[in-house]
Amino acid sequence: MATIVVSGYQDANETLRQSDLRQALYDEGAILMEKVLVNLHGQEHRTRRQIETKVFRRDFFQWYESEVFPHTLKETLAPYLTQGSTDLVDFGFRVMMNLTADFSGVDRPLRTPEETSQLLHIMRTFGKAATLGQALGDKDAIRAEIRQAMDEFDRVFFRPSMQRRRELIAQWQRGERTEESLPRDVLVELLRNEKEHPMDHDVMMKEIGFFLLAGAFTTIHTLTHAMHEIFTWSKDHPEDALRYKTDRFFLQKAIHESMRLHPSSPTAGRRPTCPMHLPTGQDVNEQDMVSVDLMTANRETSVFGPDAAEYNPHRPAPKGASPYGLSFGMGMHACIGLNLAAGALPRSDSVVQSHQWGTVTLIALELLESGARPDPDRPGVVDRTTIRNNWSSYPMLLGN
Repeated sequence: MATIVVSGYQDANETLRQSDLRQALYDEGAILMEKVLVNLHGQEHRTRRQIETKVFRRDFFQWYESEVFPHTLKETLAPYLTQGSTDLVDFGFRVMMNLTADFSGVDRPLRTPEETSQLLHIMRTFGKAATLGQALGDKDAIRAEIRQAMDEFDRVFFRPSMQRRRELIAQWQRGERTEESLPRDVLVELLRNEKEHPMDHDVMMKEIGFFLLAGAFTTIHTLTHAMHEIFTWSKDHPEDALRYKTDRFFLQKAIHESMRLHPSSPTAGRRPTCPMHLPTGQDVNEQDMVSVDLMTANRETSVFGPDAAEYNPHRPAPKGASPYGLSFGMGMHACIGLNLAAGALPRSDSVVQSHQWGTVTLIALELLESGARPDPDRPGVVDRTTIRNNWSSYPMLLGN
């Protein structure tokens, strides 16, 4: 058994596209991640993704950004504006929880602070499954904590949400309601297709838990890194501080630049499903681990310029690469929610009114317009429970 590290941008790009390499980054977190979309391979992966992609169409993102998300964002931010401060990590969890619950299919019938806190705690605990391979603590104790959260999620949130959707689907099938009136979420699509593609209850529960986790957990850390980079750049380049608030295309470009430097995972793990030849020229078999070093690949000077290791919101568009590099993956395991988080890449004919920005840019804009700035008396705290480069806390002041 050997671990092969792939770090060059082109080699990493081609490696991630190899169909004979399966996802292996989350093997340690199998207690939650086993048999969810991100860990499936081959035909099983294609079938599940085809079902769930129906929710992730661009028209849904544009509708959500224009009609739903602005209200949710302002509603979540309002009490923090009143008190004049917030913790960016905690705020991010709260605003993204509503979004991920909506497209996952998790109902919050009570809408009380206690219910919100309960789901937040579950979501934070699920996040430990995604990072278990990089965790530094007692992994058995962490697994026990995850199992307890899964049982609570199943009992309190998943089963009632599933039962309500079964009843709504039955009404539609009897002609008592229109198809358009069904919730537009992943759970509805899975239930509508369960005769042709049956899933065990436990697997379906984990799948919805995974979407609840994936849509919020990665976005929160992406947002925190981006705001930190924006604050730091604005301090050193005051001429751009106002531009972040007035030029949405510049802000989105700055967000993409941060995404390049700070992928949600520093590496992508893959295992061969058969003996194969890597784009690097190396031979590997089923016992080997292929570790794609995203942090290094995304900083390759031949692709992103001589200052590729630095944050530069004015960076010219790279040729043959996306502005956020390989941070959202490539090939069959490319992030299904890329457009949701990052938005569409602007074109020469893009206009503000119809452009799809991505949730990270919209949250950053709202915070900047609300006078967000680092709290000088309470510096941000880096999460030391994992080797991933994340923030556990980032206090901010709000208002002018």
